[in-house]
Amino acid sequence: MEKILELFVSIASQPAILVAMISMVGLLLQKKKANEVVAGTIKTFAGFLVLTGGATILETALAPFAKMFQFALHVQGVVPSNEAVVAIALVKYGTPTALIMLTGMIVNILLARFTRFKYIFLTGQAMLYMSCLSAVILISAGMGDGWQTILFGGIFEGTLLTITPALCQPFMRKITKSDQVAMGHTGNIGYASAGLIGKLFGDKSKSTEDLNIPKSLGFLRDSTVSIALLMSVVYVILAIATGPNYIESKLSGGTNYIVYSIIQAGTFAAGFVVVLQGVRMILGEIVPAFQGIAKKLVPNSKPALDVPIIFPYAPNAVLIGFFVSFFVGTLSMFAMIALGTTVIIPGVVGHFFCGAASGIYGNSTGGRRGAVLGAAFNSLLISWLPLFILPVLGTLKLAASTFADTDYLIPGIIVGKLGSYGAITLVSGILIFLLVVILTSIVLNAKDRSKVVPAK
Repeated sequence: MEKILELFVSIASQPAILVAMISMVGLLLQKKKANEVVAGTIKTFAGFLVLTGGATILETALAPFAKMFQFALHVQGVVPSNEAVVAIALVKYGTPTALIMLTGMIVNILLARFTRFKYIFLTGQAMLYMSCLSAVILISAGMGDGWQTILFGGIFEGTLLTITPALCQPFMRKITKSDQVAMGHTGNIGYASAGLIGKLFGDKSKSTEDLNIPKSLGFLRDSTVSIALLMSVVYVILAIATGPNYIESKLSGGTNYIVYSIIQAGTFAAGFVVVLQGVRMILGEIVPAFQGIAKKLVPNSKPALDVPIIFPYAPNAVLIGFFVSFFVGTLSMFAMIALGTTVIIPGVVGHFFCGAASGIYGNSTGGRRGAVLGAAFNSLLISWLPLFILPVLGTLKLAASTFADTDYLIPGIIVGKLGSYGAITLVSGILIFLLVVILTSIVLNAKDRSKVVPAK
């Protein structure tokens, strides 16, 4: 049984394999020729590997940035990192996490099939992390690691991963100019909030992608060039503040600290180019293949994909969102030091992916102002909410890391608080959450039907 679970987690937590299998099923349901099925499946598989490879290059280029930042400011504290905290938690909660993940996938498909929220969540590692959070909170609340935790943890996870892409979809339509893909990430609540803030306080007529650049600086319109130059400036300034001794002895292996910083900035720009190529390959294959799933198994469903899928649509908003998010996170860190609370050190990777996406969502409804305000608001959420989730993580609160994204933090805090009142309250809260989603679907469907004028 344990080996089977390990195999399931290995497959389901790898988005490239999961999405390739979905693509293959979709093509088979459309009765495509064998050569088309093989080609479409392999292209989808390779496209996702290109996308995740690009994301890994971005993370690798940002890792020295984080170390230089902490050394330059001499700060100690908790660094929000989903990967780090899950790695710690899986040692103790591995089996219930795997079973919750399986149950959550079934709940997600059933809700997509029978409600109006037609979103199939396909970001495997995010499902694994959400399953782990569910296991930690439910077991910490005293429910044990039996079937109750697996069932209700799966209901909680499956419902959450169905409804959060729905929150983002109105903004995804504006960003992608289509309704073919959805957002399958764990920052969705923050992204939807950023889009709403952009709508309320922004100015849509002044997009981040329409910056007025003189003709002599026209080369900056190339996103690869502008990203490389901007990241070089930021990296070199941070390198000068950090000093050559630390960088050349701990990070660069003796390479000059300025040269090393420029190489990291160039690597970051190269990662962005790779992400762009991956997105093109995925959209070219997964969307047509998914039509088979949508027509045969879950009518009108949409694939909810990982966050880099939107980066090519607004490269300027990516950089604005990242820098605003990291700046607000740094100010929040100093505020925590002054207040004497646990200090949350801004995680560069988290602020890049979530900040960039928030900037894109804010820009889609509120232009440049929306990008700045949306990214700032999301940054406040991911900077301060970790303080409130630490108490509900049981023994994990002793670890020097915690969950980072809004979809772990906000639902995690609510469910964790319910758990403090006992298992019955916790289970009731999860079932009410499921019921609210189903009733909302019924009410909205009835409202849509009432708008249809009967033919005379």
